[in-house]
Amino acid sequence: MATTLLEANSKEPLKITLTSVQQNIHVDAWQMSGADITPEAPVWTITKQTLHGGKQEGVDLITVNNGKLSFSVIPTRGMGILNARMEDIYLGWNSPVKEVVHPQHIRLEDRGGLGWLEGFNEWMVRCGLESNGHPGTDSFINNVGDEAVMDLTLHGKIANIPASEVEVVIDREAPYRIHIRGRVDERMFYGPKLELWTEISTTPDSPTLRISDTITNRGDDPQEFEILYHANYGPPLLEQGSKFLAPVAKVMPFNDHAAESVNEYAQYQGPTSGFVEQVYCITALAGRDGKTTIGLVNRAKNKGISMTYSVKELPYVTLWKNTNSEGEGYVTGLEPGTNFPNNRRIERKFGRVPKLKSGESHKATIDFTILKGRQQISRLEDHIQALQQNQKPTIETKPEDKE
Repeated sequence: MATTLLEANSKEPLKITLTSVQQNIHVDAWQMSGADITPEAPVWTITKQTLHGGKQEGVDLITVNNGKLSFSVIPTRGMGILNARMEDIYLGWNSPVKEVVHPQHIRLEDRGGLGWLEGFNEWMVRCGLESNGHPGTDSFINNVGDEAVMDLTLHGKIANIPASEVEVVIDREAPYRIHIRGRVDERMFYGPKLELWTEISTTPDSPTLRISDTITNRGDDPQEFEILYHANYGPPLLEQGSKFLAPVAKVMPFNDHAAESVNEYAQYQGPTSGFVEQVYCITALAGRDGKTTIGLVNRAKNKGISMTYSVKELPYVTLWKNTNSEGEGYVTGLEPGTNFPNNRRIERKFGRVPKLKSGESHKATIDFTILKGRQQISRLEDHIQALQQNQKPTIETKPEDKE
């Protein structure tokens, strides 16, 4: 393990390298307590472990407990976040996939391009980077300069690429932010050369977790990219009577099936055997600072989550409702992104596939805050209503023409 050791009274951040391709480093197990690093702050801990057995053999897991909120990052799976917890509020879901599956067991092309689902059980998983959305075909320029056809698999590759660099950074001055940083590369010869640097951070005794990502084109030629943050919630936030909250400019059903219930897009039912997923494509309103807030609250309005981010960075929201039976996966996804989850060729048609010049970067930051008590939920509702102002949402009754 490479550690930047500074004198005891130093105020410079402490950096610990856990994984490094460049330095040929990998730490199997490690832990740290804030009592030794930031004694002035509330006590926090970080634990690194390597999982064993079955399909999770060799998977790295980093768990941060800030004294109030705990969460677990999976460097082996694209720096996704397995789950988070604060007291009796759990962020995550009960997926039929029970192990933290190593990417070596994932074949993205299986079941018509749905193989990504064989490892899908995270609270927050990124979809991208070259593409995300539904499987299907798209055109590209091959190695001899001809236009060819490629098969795009569900939600791309980034969630199944192990991080090449992983480090822990601790700020020794207030507010003593704890950072888990990682670099994930989606690169190939005659293909994309995209780099993701992510920083997942929190402060001691805080109910908030922050994800700050930078996607950079390391190739010499311009490169398309897509990113969607698939944040998934089951009980206790999801139940009969739970509600999705957002300041909405427009709602559009993803397909004809979703269109049948578009007027109830924000309402949830309990576990329902045979339920077929419903997806809604949403454009959110923002305040003067360019930021919006979306959220999910339970029936009693005493537990919830808010997600705050810039609409310039992530202009679209996908709402995924999958209120199937519990054994099949009772879950909803609140998913800010650069695009909706159509196949890339469809998103390109509607101008929702951004492009990066050589060396250019796209940044995105999301603050997730766990809310407890009716007063906090009421503040969230008031904030979203202030963003909505007097603008009435446009509710489309039909999906876009994708032909």
